[in-house]
Amino acid sequence: MRLRKKWWARPEMEKDSKAVIDPYAVKGRWRENFGNDNPIHLELGCGKGQFITTLAEKNPDINYIAIDLKDEVLVFVLRKLNEMELTNVRIIPMFIERVDEIFEKDEISKIYINFCNPWPKVSHNKRRLTHPRFLTKYKRFIQPGTEVWFKTDDDDLFEASLEYFEEENFEELYRNWDLSESDFKDNVRTEYEEKFSAFGVKIKFGIFRYREERIES
Repeated sequence: MRLRKKWWARPEMEKDSKAVIDPYAVKGRWRENFGNDNPIHLELGCGKGQFITTLAEKNPDINYIAIDLKDEVLVFVLRKLNEMELTNVRIIPMFIERVDEIFEKDEISKIYINFCNPWPKVSHNKRRLTHPRFLTKYKRFIQPGTEVWFKTDDDDLFEASLEYFEEENFEELYRNWDLSESDFKDNVRTEYEEKFSAFGVKIKFGIFRYREERIES
Protein backbone atom coordinates (compact mmCIF):
# COMPACT_ATOMS: atom_id res chain seq x y z
CA MET A 1 0.00 0.00 0.00
CA ARG A 2 1.34 3.39 -0.98
CA LEU A 3 1.89 5.86 1.84
CA ARG A 4 0.07 9.17 1.67
CA LYS A 5 2.47 12.10 1.60
CA LYS A 6 2.76 13.84 4.95
CA TRP A 7 4.11 17.30 4.21
CA TRP A 8 4.61 18.05 7.90
CA ALA A 9 6.94 15.06 8.44
CA ARG A 10 10.18 16.54 7.11
CA PRO A 11 9.86 19.87 9.01
CA GLU A 12 9.20 17.94 12.22
CA MET A 13 12.27 15.78 11.64
CA GLU A 14 14.47 18.75 10.81
CA LYS A 15 13.84 20.16 14.29
CA ASP A 16 15.21 17.07 16.04
CA SER A 17 18.92 16.18 16.11
CA LYS A 18 18.10 12.47 16.21
CA ALA A 19 17.04 12.78 12.56
CA VAL A 20 20.13 13.28 10.43
CA ILE A 21 18.88 14.89 7.24
CA ASP A 22 22.34 15.33 5.69
CA PRO A 23 24.28 12.18 6.68
CA TYR A 24 26.99 12.85 4.08
CA ALA A 25 28.20 15.73 6.23
CA VAL A 26 28.65 13.39 9.21
CA LYS A 27 30.79 10.82 7.39
CA GLY A 28 33.71 9.86 9.63
CA ARG A 29 32.23 11.76 12.59
CA TRP A 30 29.40 9.52 13.77
CA ARG A 31 30.92 8.94 17.20
CA GLU A 32 31.19 12.69 17.57
CA ASN A 33 27.53 12.98 16.60
CA PHE A 34 26.54 10.53 19.35
CA GLY A 35 28.94 12.13 21.81
CA ASN A 36 30.63 8.88 22.85
CA ASP A 37 32.82 6.02 21.62
CA ASN A 38 30.22 3.27 21.90
CA PRO A 39 29.89 0.73 19.06
CA ILE A 40 27.57 1.72 16.22
CA HIS A 41 25.09 -0.76 14.75
CA LEU A 42 23.17 -0.13 11.53
CA GLU A 43 19.67 -1.20 10.47
CA LEU A 44 18.93 -1.06 6.75
CA GLY A 45 15.20 -0.47 6.33
CA CYS A 46 13.75 0.22 9.77
CA GLY A 47 10.04 0.45 8.94
CA LYS A 48 7.99 1.72 11.86
CA GLY A 49 10.88 1.29 14.27
CA GLN A 50 9.76 -1.45 16.65
CA PHE A 51 12.99 -3.40 16.11
CA ILE A 52 15.45 -0.54 16.50
CA THR A 53 13.73 1.05 19.50
CA THR A 54 13.56 -2.30 21.31
CA LEU A 55 17.27 -2.87 20.72
CA ALA A 56 18.18 0.65 21.79
CA GLU A 57 16.22 0.34 25.03
CA LYS A 58 17.85 -2.99 25.86
CA ASN A 59 21.36 -1.82 24.96
CA PRO A 60 21.98 1.78 26.10
CA ASP A 61 25.75 1.33 25.61
CA ILE A 62 25.33 0.74 21.87
CA ASN A 63 24.55 3.45 19.33
CA TYR A 64 22.13 2.67 16.51
CA ILE A 65 21.56 4.17 13.08
CA ALA A 66 18.36 3.31 11.20
CA ILE A 67 17.87 4.06 7.52
CA ASP A 68 14.64 4.19 5.57
CA LEU A 69 13.49 6.17 2.59
CA LYS A 70 10.13 7.59 3.59
CA ASP A 71 9.71 10.57 5.92
CA GLU A 72 6.15 9.31 6.45
CA VAL A 73 7.56 6.24 8.22
CA LEU A 74 10.59 7.76 9.92
CA VAL A 75 8.68 10.56 11.60
CA PHE A 76 6.82 7.96 13.65
CA VAL A 77 10.09 6.25 14.55
CA LEU A 78 11.30 9.62 15.78
CA ARG A 79 8.18 10.12 17.89
CA LYS A 80 8.63 6.67 19.40
CA LEU A 81 12.24 7.48 20.30
CA ASN A 82 11.10 10.63 22.05
CA GLU A 83 8.29 8.85 23.89
CA MET A 84 10.77 6.26 25.13
CA GLU A 85 13.38 8.97 25.88
CA LEU A 86 16.02 7.15 23.83
CA THR A 87 19.07 9.15 22.81
CA ASN A 88 21.22 6.37 21.31
CA VAL A 89 19.48 6.21 17.92
CA ARG A 90 19.82 8.30 14.78
CA ILE A 91 17.43 7.99 11.86
CA ILE A 92 18.33 8.81 8.27
CA PRO A 93 15.98 9.41 5.32
CA MET A 94 17.87 8.20 2.25
CA PHE A 95 18.24 5.59 -0.47
CA ILE A 96 20.16 2.62 0.95
CA GLU A 97 21.85 2.43 -2.46
CA ARG A 98 24.17 5.22 -1.27
CA VAL A 99 24.93 3.85 2.18
CA ASP A 100 28.64 3.52 1.47
CA GLU A 101 28.86 7.28 0.97
CA ILE A 102 27.98 8.21 4.56
CA PHE A 103 30.43 6.09 6.58
CA GLU A 104 34.20 5.86 6.81
CA LYS A 105 36.18 2.66 7.37
CA ASP A 106 35.44 0.85 10.63
CA GLU A 107 32.53 3.07 11.68
CA ILE A 108 29.99 0.24 11.81
CA SER A 109 30.33 -2.98 13.84
CA LYS A 110 27.03 -4.77 13.10
CA ILE A 111 24.38 -4.64 10.37
CA TYR A 112 20.72 -5.71 10.56
CA ILE A 113 18.72 -6.45 7.41
CA ASN A 114 15.11 -7.32 8.19
CA PHE A 115 12.59 -8.32 5.52
CA CYS A 116 14.07 -6.40 2.63
CA ASN A 117 12.41 -6.44 -0.77
CA PRO A 118 13.13 -9.89 -2.33
CA TRP A 119 13.22 -8.50 -5.88
CA PRO A 120 12.26 -11.89 -7.39
CA LYS A 121 12.84 -11.04 -11.07
CA VAL A 122 16.32 -12.11 -12.14
CA SER A 123 16.88 -8.74 -13.77
CA HIS A 124 16.20 -7.08 -10.40
CA ASN A 125 18.28 -9.39 -8.17
CA LYS A 126 21.10 -6.87 -7.92
CA ARG A 127 18.77 -4.60 -5.93
CA ARG A 128 18.62 -7.09 -3.06
CA LEU A 129 20.32 -5.76 0.07
CA THR A 130 22.20 -9.05 0.43
CA HIS A 131 23.39 -9.13 -3.18
CA PRO A 132 27.19 -9.05 -3.69
CA ARG A 133 26.84 -5.54 -5.11
CA PHE A 134 25.59 -4.35 -1.73
CA LEU A 135 27.85 -6.56 0.37
CA THR A 136 30.80 -4.96 -1.40
CA LYS A 137 29.49 -1.55 -0.37
CA TYR A 138 29.20 -2.62 3.28
CA LYS A 139 32.77 -3.88 3.33
CA ARG A 140 33.95 -0.33 2.75
CA PHE A 141 32.82 0.80 6.21
CA ILE A 142 32.39 -2.23 8.50
CA GLN A 143 34.98 -3.32 11.05
CA PRO A 144 36.82 -6.65 10.65
CA GLY A 145 34.62 -9.40 12.12
CA THR A 146 31.39 -7.43 11.69
CA GLU A 147 28.27 -9.58 11.73
CA VAL A 148 25.28 -9.17 9.43
CA TRP A 149 21.99 -10.40 10.90
CA PHE A 150 19.51 -11.17 8.15
CA LYS A 151 15.82 -12.11 8.36
CA THR A 152 13.30 -12.77 5.61
CA ASP A 153 10.06 -14.60 4.94
CA ASP A 154 11.11 -15.33 1.34
CA ASP A 155 12.60 -18.78 0.69
CA ASP A 156 14.20 -17.90 -2.64
CA LEU A 157 15.83 -14.77 -1.27
CA PHE A 158 17.22 -16.67 1.71
CA GLU A 159 18.65 -19.46 -0.43
CA ALA A 160 20.26 -16.99 -2.80
CA SER A 161 21.59 -14.91 0.09
CA LEU A 162 23.41 -17.90 1.55
CA GLU A 163 25.36 -18.04 -1.70
CA TYR A 164 25.86 -14.27 -1.79
CA PHE A 165 27.41 -14.19 1.68
CA GLU A 166 29.71 -17.11 0.92
CA GLU A 167 30.80 -15.53 -2.33
CA GLU A 168 31.74 -12.30 -0.54
CA ASN A 169 33.73 -14.04 2.22
CA PHE A 170 31.21 -13.85 5.01
CA GLU A 171 31.37 -16.84 7.35
CA GLU A 172 28.02 -18.38 8.22
CA LEU A 173 27.65 -18.47 12.01
CA TYR A 174 23.99 -19.40 12.29
CA ARG A 175 21.16 -20.49 10.01
CA ASN A 176 17.53 -21.27 10.78
CA TRP A 177 14.59 -21.84 8.43
CA ASP A 178 11.90 -21.37 11.09
CA LEU A 179 13.00 -18.80 13.63
CA SER A 180 9.72 -18.85 15.57
CA GLU A 181 10.21 -22.52 16.40
CA SER A 182 13.90 -22.23 17.22
CA ASP A 183 15.69 -21.86 20.55
CA PHE A 184 17.46 -18.68 19.43
CA LYS A 185 17.35 -16.38 22.47
CA ASP A 186 18.32 -12.97 21.10
CA ASN A 187 15.61 -12.42 18.51
CA VAL A 188 13.87 -9.04 18.45
CA ARG A 189 10.72 -9.08 16.36
CA THR A 190 9.70 -6.46 13.83
CA GLU A 191 6.08 -5.46 13.21
CA TYR A 192 6.18 -7.38 9.94
CA GLU A 193 7.58 -10.47 11.63
CA GLU A 194 4.85 -10.52 14.27
CA LYS A 195 2.13 -10.21 11.65
CA PHE A 196 3.35 -12.96 9.36
CA SER A 197 4.42 -15.34 12.13
CA ALA A 198 0.83 -15.16 13.39
CA PHE A 199 -0.26 -16.45 9.96
CA GLY A 200 2.17 -19.34 10.17
CA VAL A 201 4.74 -17.92 7.77
CA LYS A 202 8.19 -19.33 8.52
CA ILE A 203 10.84 -16.71 9.19
CA LYS A 204 14.30 -17.46 7.84
CA PHE A 205 17.29 -16.10 9.77
CA GLY A 206 21.05 -16.14 9.43
CA ILE A 207 24.14 -14.54 11.00
CA PHE A 208 27.15 -13.95 8.78
CA ARG A 209 30.57 -12.60 9.83
CA TYR A 210 32.95 -10.84 7.51
CA ARG A 211 36.20 -12.78 7.68
CA GLU A 212 38.49 -10.99 5.25
CA GLU A 213 40.44 -7.79 5.51
CA ARG A 214 38.40 -4.73 4.61
CA ILE A 215 38.67 -3.47 1.07
CA GLU A 216 40.03 -0.08 0.11
CA SER A 217 37.67 2.63 -1.10
